[in-house]
Amino acid sequence: MPNIISEQKTLIRKECRKDRQALESDFRKQASQAICVQIENWPVFQQTQVILTYMPVKSEVDLRSLIEKRPGKSWVLPRILPEENHRMLFHAYDPQQLIIHPFGMAEPASSSPLVAPGKIQLALVPGLAFDRNGWRLGYGGGYFDRFLKEFTGVSLGVTFEELLLEHIPHDAHDMPMQWLVSEMKLYRASS
Repeated sequence: MPNIISEQKTLIRKECRKDRQALESDFRKQASQAICVQIENWPVFQQTQVILTYMPVKSEVDLRSLIEKRPGKSWVLPRILPEENHRMLFHAYDPQQLIIHPFGMAEPASSSPLVAPGKIQLALVPGLAFDRNGWRLGYGGGYFDRFLKEFTGVSLGVTFEELLLEHIPHDAHDMPMQWLVSEMKLYRASS
């Protein structure tokens, strides 16, 4: 029996990829800068030390300027392990220790110092799209959902306003964000 939600997500993913790619490069760059400012001015960010972030792939929101501007924070990056039940390991961010994963994103080398997931206080989570209730449309691997299921810190979904949808279908294993940020504003999700 086909999974209706999975089929809906596949169709929405296709549209969102197209919509995000259609955003002009200059717009994505300016919007990414505005998102970095929103995050930097957020009291939760200011009071947090250990922060999970990501390296952008393709046309994702780029948070690298925030990392560079706030080197005193303990930045953490995920390393994905598709061959190990789609799990992630977490490593201290070191720009000299990044490698390109076959999926195309930069991630920490396996030799980078590990960070226990329980030490992460704030997770800046990428996605193709989010809805106003905090539900996330990822790329289909479930990596962040597995992490978020056990995560006890604060989660912030990072997106362009254009990809903030009214509704994203979700399964029992999907995990909503507590907060959302776009170039327009930062706010608590409604879920």
